[in-house]
Amino acid sequence: MTRFFAATSILTLGIASAAVAGDAPSKADVLDTYANIAEAKYDDSLIAAKTLNEAVNALISEPSDATLNAARAAWVAARVPYQQTEVYRFGNAIVDDWEGKVNAWPLDEGLIDYVDASYSGPTDENEFAALNVIANPSFNLSGETIDASEITPELLGETLHEADGIEANVATGYHAIEFLLWGQDLNGHGAGAGNRPYTDYVQGDACTGGNCDRRAQYLSAATDLLVSDLEWMAAQWAEGGEARTALTTNETAGVSAILTGMGSLSYGEQAGERMRLGLMLNDPEEEHDCFSDNTHNSHYYDGLGVQNVYLGIYTRIDGTPVSGASLSDLVISADPSLDAEMKVKLANTMQALGRLKSTAEAGFAYDQMLERGNEGGELLIMGGVNGLVDQTKTIERIVTTLDLDQIDFEGSDSLDNPNAVFQ
Repeated sequence: MTRFFAATSILTLGIASAAVAGDAPSKADVLDTYANIAEAKYDDSLIAAKTLNEAVNALISEPSDATLNAARAAWVAARVPYQQTEVYRFGNAIVDDWEGKVNAWPLDEGLIDYVDASYSGPTDENEFAALNVIANPSFNLSGETIDASEITPELLGETLHEADGIEANVATGYHAIEFLLWGQDLNGHGAGAGNRPYTDYVQGDACTGGNCDRRAQYLSAATDLLVSDLEWMAAQWAEGGEARTALTTNETAGVSAILTGMGSLSYGEQAGERMRLGLMLNDPEEEHDCFSDNTHNSHYYDGLGVQNVYLGIYTRIDGTPVSGASLSDLVISADPSLDAEMKVKLANTMQALGRLKSTAEAGFAYDQMLERGNEGGELLIMGGVNGLVDQTKTIERIVTTLDLDQIDFEGSDSLDNPNAVFQ
């Protein structure tokens, strides 16, 4: 892993040295590449979600260990392109307004299905934390009786998701599907992910967990909805799409949007809320993919998304490259040394995230890394945090060098005001 990223760093620096100051591409060309990569990433996410949907249908039709494991593998694969789209958040309002439907977390999983007895029930903060809609064909919401006798995409997306205006009531998207495939991870800081049995989808007397027919309905509806949501977003980045049009209306604002996404994802969202906060709390429930123990991959591909947007290079899931004029090219024309610095920091971050990923794949899971007193785990996680924070400092310098208006990146108490985390 180290040798790979070292080679990547040398390659990207070589590209930088080949550029000549003053040979800046137009902002329009840079934005075109950025939008083309967005379209490709969301289209790849859609393709992978359709594959996931096929695997889910196979699980529902013929429940077995094999079909359950195939559906889980398809879910993990679907995360690879999608996580690389997260850099389009924060700077693009159309993405921010939509994103909560597909990747919201953490979730109160008791809203959806049965949970362990140790799981807390309704609270003052969320009376639906243990609703278990799979077991309840009707429920009351804001004084209205909701008919949930048939679990449909409309029920999930328009009624149950963020029920009563509570963000933890996540009923749709990748993490709802993840919970339905893996179940709760009850291992704490111990080895192992969720262990939902395939018999939770068997019809008839062999059904475990109860309501296997409704559980299958929910899983099918959630994956159908994910596909349709991704179809919609991919269309927004196609030629004439609303997201592409909004980006290119004001070219300077469009370049600011690129940097806003890079800086906010790097700093407040990933380094802060997704990594540093969980480490401070030593809480495995704070890991991003907490049911599947796939968090190491989500962190890695978030970081890769930042890097490939800066470089203007993305490799599609079928191996097709998408590239063009990049933000890197703009920075080279203004300050080649600053571009070289950015590329080194991006490579350093990817090396740190790659180390975390390879260690998890070797058997040291992310929730084990979060355990209090685990010095090795803390070093691995903080390596990623420090790299992300460090690259954000250079992103801030790029904003100044390109003479853009000041950008306020997303923050996190875990980085900006650690004492507030425990108040």
